[in-house]
Amino acid sequence: MDVKKVVLAYSGGLDTSIILKWLIETYQCEVVAFAADLGQGEDLSGIEEKALKTGAVKARVEDLKEEFVRDFVFPAFRANVIYEGQYLLGTSIARPLIAKKQVEIAREEGADAVSHGATGKGNDQVRFELTYMALDPSLKVIAPWREWNLKSRKALLDFAHRHGIPVPVTKEKPYSCDANLLHISYEGGILEDPWNEPDPSMFTLTVDPEKAPDKPETIEIDFERGDPVAVNGERLSPAALLARLNEIGGRNGVGRADVVESRFVGMKSRGVYETPGGTILRIAHRAMESITMDREVMFLRDSLIPQYAKLIYNGFWYAPERVALQSLIDTSQQTVSGTVRVKVYKGHCMVTGRKSDQSLYDPDMATFEEDDVYEQSDATGFIRLQGLRLRILSLIRERRKKS
Repeated sequence: MDVKKVVLAYSGGLDTSIILKWLIETYQCEVVAFAADLGQGEDLSGIEEKALKTGAVKARVEDLKEEFVRDFVFPAFRANVIYEGQYLLGTSIARPLIAKKQVEIAREEGADAVSHGATGKGNDQVRFELTYMALDPSLKVIAPWREWNLKSRKALLDFAHRHGIPVPVTKEKPYSCDANLLHISYEGGILEDPWNEPDPSMFTLTVDPEKAPDKPETIEIDFERGDPVAVNGERLSPAALLARLNEIGGRNGVGRADVVESRFVGMKSRGVYETPGGTILRIAHRAMESITMDREVMFLRDSLIPQYAKLIYNGFWYAPERVALQSLIDTSQQTVSGTVRVKVYKGHCMVTGRKSDQSLYDPDMATFEEDDVYEQSDATGFIRLQGLRLRILSLIRERRKKS
């Protein structure tokens, strides 16, 4: 490819530093390094200087925390999103935002190409590139891991030494991790054997549930149209609210998950996740829906959760079918407002109360005591009609036996 300027999704780590230099060497092009602050907790203050020293013509660090939670996490959680019953999609939701910002920067900087550091085995390459295609198909895409001949860590280190790229002197972790404001994930290395229990020292967002406080902590979360807006009566921005729930859930050991999941490319992989705030949020949101959402609307929405989660996991955030699903989901959330009370304790999150001005729950209807609003004898005809097809089926079977 004839490439003049590339916007690289840059973390400042060894791999993307090598990619930066490799792009310049291979394509004789200019590179703009872009780092996204998604609340991963890393010090990004020196990343611009590092990128420039490695050869970038420009480096940009963008604070995307509020946009990430408001426009990506919250829409997904309005759908109660979960992949294969366990994974809350912390990495999957972040990739389309990073790629979207890359496309925007490419336009601003006059770049004709974008590049990422995802490998040719994982899901991230798909998530990045489907977003590029959806938002600006004219951009050229460079995926170094699918092109270069640096196939081992030794080859990467040799390349770094040849080009004067600093190699971290810290002890290499026996696994890889990815973090943002929603979660942190761990995979690879010692975790590739699904029988190996994760090392307790690996976890950073949550305390060991066995060592969590012996006293439960109670939280009240206010919702408006499906989105959380306040914790314990204090209104917070989306990013600040999720950070607050992370703190509360983390100190109580909430949100750990050990998952073997199905990658889009066809293989299975093992991931260990910490999602403390997201776990609390999903449980509380479902409780809010339980008294404010019509039964059949909830049934329809719940039937779509696996498909919605698969679309996000596989990288189709900007596909028309995901947008269409979001429209239906958001319509279902118009009445999902009120307050939920939960109790967190040693890795568990339990709903202990919910209230709403939009509540469909009527204690006069639901009571087991005497009431004047429900004729119990009406249930006889209801049950007979519901059972009609079963009676017919049974009668036909009996006739066949006798004939």
